[in-house]
Amino acid sequence: MTFNESESNRRGIKKIWTVSERAVRPIHSAAPILQSGHWEDFDPFLLMMEDKFEKGAFDVHPHRGIETVTFIIDGAIEHYDSATGGGGTLRPGDLQFMTAGRGVVHNETPAEGERVHLLQLWVNLPSANKMAEPRYQNIPAQAAPVRQEGGASIRVYSGSSGGVVSDTLNYAPVTFVEMSLDSGASIVQDLPGDYNGFIYVLEGSGTFGENGAGAHKGQVLWLGVADKAKMSSIRISADESMRLVLFAGRPLREPVVARGPFVMNTEEEIAQAYSDYRSGKFI
Repeated sequence: MTFNESESNRRGIKKIWTVSERAVRPIHSAAPILQSGHWEDFDPFLLMMEDKFEKGAFDVHPHRGIETVTFIIDGAIEHYDSATGGGGTLRPGDLQFMTAGRGVVHNETPAEGERVHLLQLWVNLPSANKMAEPRYQNIPAQAAPVRQEGGASIRVYSGSSGGVVSDTLNYAPVTFVEMSLDSGASIVQDLPGDYNGFIYVLEGSGTFGENGAGAHKGQVLWLGVADKAKMSSIRISADESMRLVLFAGRPLREPVVARGPFVMNTEEEIAQAYSDYRSGKFI
């Protein structure tokens, strides 16, 4: 089906907030973009962090019941996981979808002396897929399809934009695009009407949505609701050269119980996750 902006439900901006970075320790600073605990509001998203760190900031750790979406802004990280026994390097503009499913033990670490800057989003898995087999989808920047239009370049890592479609696999349907807009450029991003979504401005400033909300680097914009039965759209215009990321996804509307790195639907499932991890079943 071809997207028609005139027939879509045009979204406004519901809320804007400014991200605040704090030093965790000398080798790690962190900024929460989506605070954990707002399960119903952010559904299907659980949390999102912006991290700048060096080797040693994170140790080997487990996950179950989620997908992590890791986007590299600057620097590079080496990834290792127990599910495949392999690893790889993620560089600026690269994206990784990691489906933890039934359980993985992994680590992400920069090279000695390097400081990496990245975003990581946790996406909830539907209850039917909580124990799915782990999988990894590494998408190098040059492999993602790109939409070019009127001074805007949109790299489509998941979902679609104006007819440009990614082949990334999702359990919970998710759109993720990175946009670069020249000063004065304007673009419309299409989204299913039932998606929740948000924008994070990485560089520059602009106006967003039907209510013309202004935002700049370091700010998050939560999209207004749309008619769930129709396609929707969000208009983005750059006041100066601007770079941003947009995430949107279909809400699961399921119970969320989160403890540390595990996100399940019940307390019993959380207890089982810890038991399985301690007994070595994640390897």
